[in-house]
Amino acid sequence: MSASTPETRHEPEQQRYAAYVDGDLAGFAAYEADDERIVFTHTEVDPSFEGQGVGSALARGALDDVREQGGRSVVPQCSFIREWIAKHPDYQDLVA
Repeated sequence: MSASTPETRHEPEQQRYAAYVDGDLAGFAAYEADDERIVFTHTEVDPSFEGQGVGSALARGALDDVREQGGRSVVPQCSFIREWIAKHPDYQDLVA
């Protein structure tokens, strides 16, 4: 049986996007935001979920949400988000 697809949620009260697998917190991408920018500062995936696509689902979910909300550019201070965007050029337009 394969692991479930991660569900990404925006948790603005904790300034993060979080990925859940079967209800368990599998990882998160922390950020700091103002009206113009969202700075991704740190991404972490629980070791028990590594290699299951959690980080990629988290990056895609967070960046898709930023795009959908509109009005903010992304500052990928976190190396994981920066490298993910580099591998997915269709997200380059979000970068400040």
